[in-house]
Amino acid sequence: MFDTMTMTKVLGAFCGALLIYLLGAWAAEEIYHTGPSGHGDGHDQQAYVIEVEGGDDHGDAEAEEGPSLDELIAEADLGKGAKVFSKCKACHKLEDGANATGPHLYGVVDRPVGSVAGFGYSGKLVAVADTWSPENLDHFLANPKGFAPGTKMSFSGLKKPADRANLIAYLDSLDN
Repeated sequence: MFDTMTMTKVLGAFCGALLIYLLGAWAAEEIYHTGPSGHGDGHDQQAYVIEVEGGDDHGDAEAEEGPSLDELIAEADLGKGAKVFSKCKACHKLEDGANATGPHLYGVVDRPVGSVAGFGYSGKLVAVADTWSPENLDHFLANPKGFAPGTKMSFSGLKKPADRANLIAYLDSLDN
């Protein structure tokens, strides 16, 4: 069997290896980090861009083919919007003044950005828009990190325009 000294050596070797691994991971992140620095110095930029022939035209054509946001909101299904909200309710509440991980969403449509009392917003979010208009909400819900780089919201976004329109219409119906 093992004696105490052998067990101490094994445990020490394991802890040392773990420490070297963590220090190496930290050093690699510091040296090779390509994402936003979070320092707010305005020097955050993409390391490189890959040009693709006709890449921009394809995205614009898709956006023009589908119905507009106003049309989608006019045809929105509030029941489906409530179902889409189930993805949000882990971090957001619908009751006025009831903040959670995220600010409450009661009356969010056309509310000034960063205006919920008692909630600590990231500076990056309040710098991108004045109000949560349906258009701003649509862009933010499609890609939160793309709309407001550096935002604390870790949600990846809603890819379907109909889901975003249903959710916006649902949120707008709550304070009417």
